[in-house]
Amino acid sequence: MVWSDLIGIEKLKIGELAEKTGITRRTIDYYTTLGLLKAERSASNYRYYSLETIEKLRIIEEKKAAGMSLEVIKNHFEKEQIEEVDIQELCLQMQYLEKEVSHLIEQINSEERTTQHNIKQKVSSESVALMQSLLLLIT
Repeated sequence: MVWSDLIGIEKLKIGELAEKTGITRRTIDYYTTLGLLKAERSASNYRYYSLETIEKLRIIEEKKAAGMSLEVIKNHFEKEQIEEVDIQELCLQMQYLEKEVSHLIEQINSEERTTQHNIKQKVSSESVALMQSLLLLIT
């Protein structure tokens, strides 16, 4: 197969997919029925496959040639899909937590400034001078 033949193509009908990959329509239909491949249906009920399906078919055929059953191959794909979803979910959670931490830091900084201001108002200038002198003695 020559990739330049696929430039400008987004979806392939089952016959086109069979022609491009050398895998029979019946086998592609069987893989779709098993859930190994996903097809979109058009209003006229044609099945359309994405270009990624070509790579997925190559992987399926390689794994079959290595002696893996279709069930094991399906489990492998499902595990990959779950891991991909988990990674995306973790990224979203991390973004949310980052926003929450930033908000908390802003609140803490705001409260510290308010607290420092309140302390300064409540402490006399003599007490401040005494504390400074004590700090100098300690250090």
